[in-house]
Amino acid sequence: MKKFLSIILSLAMIISSCAIIASASDEVKGDISDYPVIIVPGYSSTNLYYGESLETGEPVWGLNWDHVLERVFARIADLGMGLGALTVGNAEYIANVLAEEMIPLFEKLRCNPDGTSAYEIHQDYTEAADKNNVHLIENFPDGKYRQEIEISDEIAEYIGHENIYNFSTDFRMGAEYCAGLLDDFIQSVKKHSGKDKVNLFAVSHGGMVTATYLNLYGYKNDVDNAVMTVPAIGGAGIAYDALTANVEFDEECLVRFVENGTMSEEDYNWIAKANQFGFIDNLLNTLFPKLVPTLGYWGSLWDFMPVDKYESAKKQLLDPEESARLIAISDRYHYEILPSMDEKFAECIENGMNISIVAGCGERIVTGMNENSDGIITTNASTGATCAPYGTRFSDGYVQKNPCGGNNKISPNMEIDASTAYLPDNTWFVDGLFHGMTYKDNYSRILMMTLLLTDSITDVYSDKNYPQFKYSTNASHAVHAAFNGCDEGILTGEAEKLVVTNVCNTGKVNILAVYCDGANLKFDVPAFNSLNPGDTLEIPFAGDIPEKSAAVVNVTVYYTIDNITPVGYRTQGFTLDNGAAAENQEGYVNAEAKTPFDNLLFGELDTILRKLGLKELLSMFYTIIYCISTSLSVF
Repeated sequence: MKKFLSIILSLAMIISSCAIIASASDEVKGDISDYPVIIVPGYSSTNLYYGESLETGEPVWGLNWDHVLERVFARIADLGMGLGALTVGNAEYIANVLAEEMIPLFEKLRCNPDGTSAYEIHQDYTEAADKNNVHLIENFPDGKYRQEIEISDEIAEYIGHENIYNFSTDFRMGAEYCAGLLDDFIQSVKKHSGKDKVNLFAVSHGGMVTATYLNLYGYKNDVDNAVMTVPAIGGAGIAYDALTANVEFDEECLVRFVENGTMSEEDYNWIAKANQFGFIDNLLNTLFPKLVPTLGYWGSLWDFMPVDKYESAKKQLLDPEESARLIAISDRYHYEILPSMDEKFAECIENGMNISIVAGCGERIVTGMNENSDGIITTNASTGATCAPYGTRFSDGYVQKNPCGGNNKISPNMEIDASTAYLPDNTWFVDGLFHGMTYKDNYSRILMMTLLLTDSITDVYSDKNYPQFKYSTNASHAVHAAFNGCDEGILTGEAEKLVVTNVCNTGKVNILAVYCDGANLKFDVPAFNSLNPGDTLEIPFAGDIPEKSAAVVNVTVYYTIDNITPVGYRTQGFTLDNGAAAENQEGYVNAEAKTPFDNLLFGELDTILRKLGLKELLSMFYTIIYCISTSLSVF
C-alpha cells in the first residue's frame, strides 16, 4: 500500500525530516524458532516486467523519477496553466494533463474489464533459492527484490539472512490468485530449507493474501507462526474513496502520517490545521475517473472494496456482462472467503498454528472515509472488530457483543469492540499506529517479532507487557501516560499518580500541565521538570475518582519539547473500573475530549475557530493556564 499511497497522494505537501532509526534497546525474549521466515509484503512490492525474461524485459512497475522530472519540465507550461485554473475551482485542465501523462505510464499494467491482464506481464523470481536473503544480498546489494528491508534486517539478527525468504506476486490480481502463489512458494521454501514448516510475516495487502492462504490452504499445516500487521483482510477504505471519486482529503492526517513514518519529534500538523486544501479533493476526484479504464479493473482493488461499499461500487463502475469474470472472483472473496475467516482461523489454531494480528487504530482514512482506521485500512477491515465511527465512541455502559468467556474486549477509549474480531484473543490494537509503521513503534515491533519468532506469547493474556489495547509509543507522539498500579488504559480507585513517559528518541520533554475530562482530578505537575528519552515523571493528583465502571475519562498531557514544536499535547482515553457499571445508553457519543475552553464558546464560534484552524491552539493555551491556576489552589 505504501507505493500506491505515494502515487495517489503525490501532490500532497510532504514535510519531513530524515528518518530516525528505531531503537533496538528492547529484545525478543524466549526460545527462537528455527523455522524459516517468509516476508509477505505490502501492496505493489513486486517488480513486474513485460517481455520474454526478467533480465531483458521492460520494467512496468515503479516510477522512474528521472523520466517523471523530464515529463514535468516538458509540460511545465500546461501544468502552470492547470494550477492557475485549479486555484479558482477548475480542476479539469490539470487533471487532463496529469491523465495524459499517467495513462501511458501505466498502460502495460492495464487489465481488461474482466480482470485479465491486457498484456503478458510477469513477476520477478518465484523460486525460494532466488528469493533467499543471502542470495539477494550477494547479487543485488541495492536491495532490489528484497521486501520490508528494515524489519527483515532486524529479524535476521535472530535467525540469520539465510533463513529469510521474500514472496512476490502480481499484486494486480485478486487475493485468491495471490494466495495460490503463496502456497506454491511455501512448498519451494520448505524444500530449499529442509524444514517442514515456515513462519509468515505479512504486511497490509500481504495480510490479505496470508489470511486468504490460511483460509484456503491452512489445512496443510505448513505454517507454525503467522503474524499479520495492519492487514487489509476486509478491504482498504482508500480504494473505495479513490475509485468512486469520493475523496475528502484529510491533510492533517497525512501530515501526522508523515510525522509517524519519519518518527519526527517536530509537530507540523498545525500547518494543515490552519489551512484549507479543498482544491486537492477537487483535483483527485476529477483525475481518478480518468484513470479507471487503466487501473480500475485490477482484481486486488476490487477485493479491497469494503463489504458495505462493494455493491454500490460495482453498480457504479462495473458492467455486469463485460466484467462478469472479475465480479465472480471478487464476489467469491467478499461473500464466501471473507465471512469464513474466523472459522478457518480457529481451525488452524486448533491444529497447533499460532495466528496473530497487530492492527493500528484511532485515525481517520487519509482520503476522508469517516471510520476508525490506521490511516489506510479501517480497523474493522483489519481485524473484524466492531468500531464506532471515527470521532465517536460507544456510550458509557456499553456491553460488548460477544461474551468471550467474561474477558473485557472493549478498548479503553470505548471506540472498539474486539469481541467480534476474527481472532478475539489473538489481535492487538495499537492506538495511533499508522499503516505500515509497525517497525517505527517499539511496542509493536518487539511484539510482532516475539509473536513471529517464539511461542512465548500465545494470546493477549500471555504477557502483561503486551496488553490487547495499547497506545502507540512512536517517537512522534512524544509522551505516553498511564496510572500507577493500573493496567494499560484503565483507571481504578487505587491510582494515586499519573505516570508520564518521554517516548522520544532524542528530544527532552517538559510537562506543562495535565487535564482530565470526565473526572474532577487536579494534577500537581512539578515545576521545571525535564524528561530525557525514556524517563518517566510521576504526577500526583487530587480529587475523587468516580465510583463507577464502563465509563471513559480523557486525560490530556501538555508539554514542550526542545525542537521546533513550541507546545504539544497528547490525549488518551481511560476506562473507569471503580464500581458498578454505568447504565448503557446505547448509540454513539462524541469522543472528542472537552477542555475548559469549550465552556467559553457560544453560537457558531466553535465552528468558526475550527475552520480557521485556531480552535485547538487557543484551547491548548487556555487549558494550560487553567490547569496551572487550579492546581495551585488545590495542592
